Amino acid sequence: MLSQIPVDFTKVHKENRNKEILRAAIIAELDAVNLYEQMAALTEDADIKKVLLDIAREEKTHVGEFETMLLRYDAEQVEEQAHAKKEIKELTGK
Repeated sequence: MLSQIPVDFTKVHKENRNKEILRAAIIAELDAVNLYEQMAALTEDADIKKVLLDIAREEKTHVGEFETMLLRYDAEQVEEQAHAKKEIKELTGK
């Protein structure tokens, strides 16, 4: 993604705009996690690797923050998340 908003928010209905903003923010944070972890895997410098992985962990916190907010705005997401947990438990036994 690298700093490009994947949605034209002017075309999103007002009642869905906050949910779509939160989803775009989640995408951006996950993109950052992937980028930092990939760069950490490429560098041979231990200090750079340490910093990149620390920042990647911080981005994962941001993902959780945006997901938490999304669950406040999207009841269907809450239901589907519960359904997903049930399916995974059925499939894996855990």
